[in-house]
Amino acid sequence: MTTSQPEKPSALITALREGVALIQMVVFKTLRKALARQYPESDREYHALLAGALTSELFGANNPEERFTKFRREHRADIEQALLSLGDTLGEVRHPLTDALRIQALCDHQEGADSTAVLIQARQLGVLIEEREVPLPSAFMTAVRQLGSRHQLIAPSLRQDGQSGATLRH
Repeated sequence: MTTSQPEKPSALITALREGVALIQMVVFKTLRKALARQYPESDREYHALLAGALTSELFGANNPEERFTKFRREHRADIEQALLSLGDTLGEVRHPLTDALRIQALCDHQEGADSTAVLIQARQLGVLIEEREVPLPSAFMTAVRQLGSRHQLIAPSLRQDGQSGATLRH
């Protein structure tokens, strides 16, 4: 009797998930800056923790580490209040956010998971642009590279074939 190994995600799914993660970073940075303006009396750590909690809520992936769960527990009202104003707070980032949430849902579906609730919540919060079509993988990755470069999260590089590529900044 042979035991089957769990299926390894395809290279495409892996690349798309990396693109989604980069959009998460852009959303986090955007929220952190907006929260610093909105709550100037609070410190940078609070802004970062609140931005992280909001980003996690949006993407349906809460960090289980104790300091983050404690922050979510103690600041639930702040998180819920900030979630209600996300449509205004995120502005132009709503387009790539919409694409990332839809790509995430497609990747989840390919791996047997259902993340419809994340899309429904994003629509209810006013951040999902419903009339926007789901991008093709190549268009999504091109947009991710451009956005990542604009936000200084990835650096342009030159691939061996002479084409321009991108690398994550560390």
